[in-house]
Amino acid sequence: MSQEHGGRRRNEKGRERNRSGNRSFSSAAPAARKRKADPARLVAFEVLRAVSADDAYANLVLPTRLRRHQLDARDAGFATELTYGALRGQGLYDAVLSRCVDRPLKRLDAPVLDALRLGAHQLLAMRVPNHAALDETVALTRAEIGAGASGLVNAVLRKVSARSLEEWTRELTESVTDETARAAIAHSHPEWIVRALRQGLAAHGRGVDEIEALLAADNAPPVVNLVALPGLGDVEEVLARGGAAGTLAPDSVLYDGGDPSRIEAVAAGTVRVQDAGSQLVARALAAVPLVGEDSRWLDLCAGPGGKAALLGALAAQRGARLEANEVAPHRSALVENALAAVPGQAWDVVTGDGRRYGREDAKFDRIMLDAPCSGLGALRRRPESRWRKAPGDIPELTELQTDLFDAAVAALRPGGVLAYVTCSPHPAETTAVVLDALSRHPKLKALDAEAALDAVALEPTGSGASVPGRRGEPVPGARTAQLWPHVHATDAMFMAIFTLEP
Repeated sequence: MSQEHGGRRRNEKGRERNRSGNRSFSSAAPAARKRKADPARLVAFEVLRAVSADDAYANLVLPTRLRRHQLDARDAGFATELTYGALRGQGLYDAVLSRCVDRPLKRLDAPVLDALRLGAHQLLAMRVPNHAALDETVALTRAEIGAGASGLVNAVLRKVSARSLEEWTRELTESVTDETARAAIAHSHPEWIVRALRQGLAAHGRGVDEIEALLAADNAPPVVNLVALPGLGDVEEVLARGGAAGTLAPDSVLYDGGDPSRIEAVAAGTVRVQDAGSQLVARALAAVPLVGEDSRWLDLCAGPGGKAALLGALAAQRGARLEANEVAPHRSALVENALAAVPGQAWDVVTGDGRRYGREDAKFDRIMLDAPCSGLGALRRRPESRWRKAPGDIPELTELQTDLFDAAVAALRPGGVLAYVTCSPHPAETTAVVLDALSRHPKLKALDAEAALDAVALEPTGSGASVPGRRGEPVPGARTAQLWPHVHATDAMFMAIFTLEP
């Protein structure tokens, strides 16, 4: 049985049957055409479908699909590169595809567009022969979408394969006069994000001419960073399995040997996957000298728990106790899981709106405010996020950041230390929040965050920028710190550190 659907014929499984007069075929003869999808490409297709249809996060879906299809290390690596590459390059690939399709891309069925993106990435940016990229993508389409769609995919990808990535990029940008628009196309970023990153470079003391290097770093597959929890973990097992000692953060390892969860120490939670930038800001907060009591620590927005685990391990070594707060029970559960390897007497997980700390009497010696933010500093690790965000998200986030900051100041004891951290270099989420907070809280004093980072880093970061006073002059001894993917090979972590004067 077959059924008519939207002008196309589909069989009982909902797959298209090609009965039109304009039929296209892959390079293989009919008898030789593959009818089954290659498992690695199928995994990538399933992840892209989950991302586009369900707003899923690729880094959460991909591991489950890899395990479900039982891919070996080589195929898992291929599937990972294909998935993340297609997501990072989506803007550029869609611009290419729009030149090769006879209708607006929004009129294509979403699964077909995902298959085309996978094919485009193989043809333009992977070491896959053109015939293999074509035949395998057509086979994937035939198996997962239908024969009718496979003809379209074959015809479009043949047009894509007629030029190299460099040739396509040149054709797409040759008539574009606006520098930001040209960079957005060439580096596959939304224009508003390119502008925001340029502003971030300027606001944090770097040249805007670094924008090309920053955008390129956003598109480079990041190496997995791991950290051994102080007093609990050991990096030797990771080093023995081909890892390389990190050059920026203590007890860190760079690992590209496949799924790190297969490493015993990682499975046990004593060695954790965590970006080196996140490691440094947590260590920096814990290392700032204090006068007086140093027993009560607070992680105000602790989920999913990476910084909390590192702070908890450091607190355990010092006889302190960490209170890790999260707003929702499911995120609190993630934090508890992250802290499971840390001695229980060193931490407690609580659930509630972090703004309530401004209304309570509890005072803390050290506070980590890793505030909810746009995440523009982690685009290389969350490639789909660049296509989901919008400029209108920023005002709502900065309002929340401001409220949480006020709560953190209210919960800080005089002489205590507060770290304000975001995974974003956007000035509205970094320097503007800092300056507003200093103007609202006369007893709040900004410290030298760059010096705090460098005190725990294995090499100088060169990450600092001065904090301007009310008249624009630099405040003596007050500096913020901003890490960058193209400079430090970390996420673009921002940190400012404060103390509260009596």
